[in-house]
Amino acid sequence: MDYATFYRRSIDDREAFWAEQARLIDWERPWDQVCDNSNPPFTRWFVGGRTNLCHNAVDRHLAARAQQNALIFVSTETGTERIYSYAELHREVQTMAATLQSLGVKQGDRVLLYLPMIPEAAFAMLACTRIGALHSVVFGGFASVSLASRIDDAEPTVIVSADAGSRGGKVVPYKPLLDEAIRLAEHKPAKVLMIDRGLSPFERVAGRDEAYADWRERHRQAQVPCAWVDATHPSYTLYTSGTTGKPKGVQRDTGGYAVALASSMKHIFLGNPGETYFSTSDIGWVVGHSYIIYGPLIAGMATIMYEGLPIRPDAAIWWSLVEKYKVTSMFSAPTAVRVLKKQDPAALKKHDLSSLRALFLAGEPLDEPTAQWIAESLGKPIIDNYWQTETGWPILTICNGIEPAPSKFGSPGKAVYGYDVQLVDESTGQELTGANQKGVVVIKGPLPPGCMQTVWRDDARFVKTYWSSIPGQQVYSTFDWGIRDEDGYFFILGRTDDVINVAGHRLGTREIEESISSHPAVAEVAVVGVADQLKGQVAMAFAVLKDPSVAATPEAALKLEGAIMKLVDEQLGAVARPARVRFVGVLPKTRSGKLLRRAIQAVCEQRDPGDLTTIEDPTALQQIKDLVQG
Repeated sequence: MDYATFYRRSIDDREAFWAEQARLIDWERPWDQVCDNSNPPFTRWFVGGRTNLCHNAVDRHLAARAQQNALIFVSTETGTERIYSYAELHREVQTMAATLQSLGVKQGDRVLLYLPMIPEAAFAMLACTRIGALHSVVFGGFASVSLASRIDDAEPTVIVSADAGSRGGKVVPYKPLLDEAIRLAEHKPAKVLMIDRGLSPFERVAGRDEAYADWRERHRQAQVPCAWVDATHPSYTLYTSGTTGKPKGVQRDTGGYAVALASSMKHIFLGNPGETYFSTSDIGWVVGHSYIIYGPLIAGMATIMYEGLPIRPDAAIWWSLVEKYKVTSMFSAPTAVRVLKKQDPAALKKHDLSSLRALFLAGEPLDEPTAQWIAESLGKPIIDNYWQTETGWPILTICNGIEPAPSKFGSPGKAVYGYDVQLVDESTGQELTGANQKGVVVIKGPLPPGCMQTVWRDDARFVKTYWSSIPGQQVYSTFDWGIRDEDGYFFILGRTDDVINVAGHRLGTREIEESISSHPAVAEVAVVGVADQLKGQVAMAFAVLKDPSVAATPEAALKLEGAIMKLVDEQLGAVARPARVRFVGVLPKTRSGKLLRRAIQAVCEQRDPGDLTTIEDPTALQQIKDLVQG
C-alpha cells in the first residue's frame, strides 16, 4: 500500500485502522470500542479491552525466544557488560515486582525511580507495569528541589534509587540529593529501595531505606503474574517542563501506548523480532521509555542500554556496539552527532556497520549540515523524527516500513499515520493549506493511541495548556512554528512559548528565572534560549541587580555569576545552568510591561529584533547588544 492511502485511512477510517494495528499485541480481553471520543479532548482507546505492558514486552516472547538476547547492558563508566535473555529478564522483573509488593506497592500506586542507566531501572519499570503500579522516572541528574516537586506531585509509595551514577568517569552521588529532596517534600514515601553499585558510600535511614540486594536474595524464585488492567489504566507519569514553574505530569495509558509502540516499531523503526535496537537516550526521558524499554521489547528485539558518553573510551564506542551486537536500527540525538563531528572522522570507519539499516534522530531540530555530514560519513539513511513527551511516539517522520521515501535534510518528514497534523495562523486560528506558509503546528483531535491521556491529577491544566491556545478551535498545540513544503514535508522553526531545548532536554525558562530570582542580589531576570552549534540551544540569562555596585568590577561580576550558576545547579541541576548570566541596568519591555523575550533572543543570535515600536526604553536592548557582541 502506498503511504498516502495508508495515512488517509488512519484519519478517515480510524476505528478499522487502529483495530488492525491492535492485533500486533496480546489482549487478555478484546475491546468493546476502539475509540471513545465522546468527551473531547479526553479520548479513550480500546475501551473495555484488558492487557498488560510487561506481558507484551516480556512474557509473550518466552515461548519462542526465551534464550534470545533481550536486554544488553553496557557501561563504559564502570567497564561492565551484561546480557539478559528474555528468560533472565522475566526472572529479574518478577523478583523486582515481588520486592515492590513486599514494600506495600499495590495496583494504582506510584513508584518514583531516580536511577542511572542500569539494568535495575529496566527491571523496576517493567515490574511496575507488571503489577499495575505507575512508574514515574525522574532523570538521575535532577537536583533536590526539582526532585522534591515531582515527589509531591506523584506521591509515590516507594522510591527506587541508587548510591550514584557516573558520567565521564566522574561519580555523581544520588543518595544525598534524594535525602535532601525527601526532606524538602511534603509527601514522605513509606520506603526507599536502594541499589548499591559500590560507587559512593551512603548512610541508610533506619526504618525507611531498604537494600535491594537483600530483597533480591529473598525473592529470587518469586512468581508474580501480570495484572491484567483496562486499556485505559494509566501506565506511568513522566514530568516535562512547562511555561510555568510547576512541571507537568504527562499521564499515559496502557493499551493505546502498547499498540502505538508495536505499530511504530514495524512501520517507522524497521524493527523485527530477533534483531537488535540501540537507542542512546536515557530512561529519564520519553525516548528511553518508548524506545529503550517498551518499544523494542514489545517487538521481540534485543535492546541496548548504554551508560556512558559517545566519545569514551573513544569516538568509535557506539559503532563498536553496532558491529558487536549487529544493531539494525539506531536512535540518537543531533547533539550527540555534533559531538562526534568534532572527533577524528576515522572513528566512523573502524567498524563493520553492515547490519545497520538506518540512524534515527530526534529530540531537537536537526540542522542540514549535521544531517549531511553523518549521512555521508555512515553511508546509511538518516531519518529524522519529531515528537514530544506528550505524544510518546513520532508525530512527523518517514514511514519507510510502509513505503520507502527520501528524507529531506532539515525536515523531520511528513505527518505520521493517526496524526491529523495542521498548520494554523496563531492569531486567527485559520488553517494554512498553502505551501511554505508559517504557522503553529497543531493536531486535530482525537490524538491517536499512545499520546497523553491528561496531566496527572489536573484535567483543567491539560485542557488549558494544550487545547485552548488557538482562537476559535479546540486543537492540540505543539507550541512549535513550522512550514510545510509542496511535497508535504514539514520543517520545524522553533517554539512559540518559553520552553527551550538544550541537547534534547526541555527546560522552562520560567523555572530557570525563578531559580535565579531566588538569589538575594537579583531584582529581576530574563532567560531566553539562544541557538548553539553543539547543543541546539543554550539558556542565556540577563539579570538586574538590587544593588549594581556588587558587580561593579569584572572580577566581582564573574564571582556573582558563578554564585548564581551554583544556585541553579543546586535547585534545578546542571542541565538547567545558563551558559552566561549577564548583568544589565534594565530589561527591555513594552510600555505595558511585557518582557520582549523574542527581541532579546534575536539580539543574542545577531538577528534583526523586528518591530520595536512598543519598547519602553530602546537603550535596554542596546545594552544587551553591547554585552553579547562586545
